[in-house]
Amino acid sequence: MWSRRLVLGVLLLPLALLVFRDGPAVHDPQRQFAVGPRPPRGLPQPAVVSRSRWRADEGLVREHPHYTGPARAVFVHHTGNPNDYDCADAPKLIRAVQADHIRQDGWDDIGYNFLVDRCGTIYEGRAGGVARPVRGAHTKGFNTDTVGIAAIGSFGEGTEVPKAMMDALVRLAAWKLRPGADPLGTVDLVSTNAESRFDKGQVARLHVISGHRDSFETRCPGDELYGLLPELRERVARLRASVPGHSASSRLRPYF
Repeated sequence: MWSRRLVLGVLLLPLALLVFRDGPAVHDPQRQFAVGPRPPRGLPQPAVVSRSRWRADEGLVREHPHYTGPARAVFVHHTGNPNDYDCADAPKLIRAVQADHIRQDGWDDIGYNFLVDRCGTIYEGRAGGVARPVRGAHTKGFNTDTVGIAAIGSFGEGTEVPKAMMDALVRLAAWKLRPGADPLGTVDLVSTNAESRFDKGQVARLHVISGHRDSFETRCPGDELYGLLPELRERVARLRASVPGHSASSRLRPYF
């Protein structure tokens, strides 16, 4: 003989399931950042210091992230900071960059997708998810389907580019470029801003791994780092070629 409590529970169970099934979904704005394009198969994601760890000022951010297609090109920048900083102070330097980009330049958030310090530590830049194709504000006219990586420091003529920094740039560029992209090749990108080196709507043929100065009137990323871009391209190409399916001739695979 069933107890009255057990009978009541059996009768209420279908109603409870109905309520939970048909109830409104809870929207978590951070949840959307956890999904998106998979990293290239076989290329592990490098370790990346999150925005929360470098204490990004989320109160300054003016708009939610926007997304484009997987990266067809990488633009290398430098931040212009003095090079003798202690790597423990890199988060403070990045927070200053974020504040300048928002308060002085009027952007929604820090412009770069990633930053790399002289010790080779990689930092998440613009919010939206490190594995997702977040549209940055790093290269005027060419923020669509590209990724902007800034080396923290100044790399004018005669300035040494640390090996650890170069190693990190290699790992990051190899991982972020979409499958099938040729790090040694060129890509046709359409300019969206006449303030770049190219008129709005003009097709620009650029290196898949370019320096900021290739598309804009600037000395960024500095003569020394710019001079190392051929080496960077070679190393990224070798790293990607070591993984099946990521040579330049490999067939493009969808990210989504």
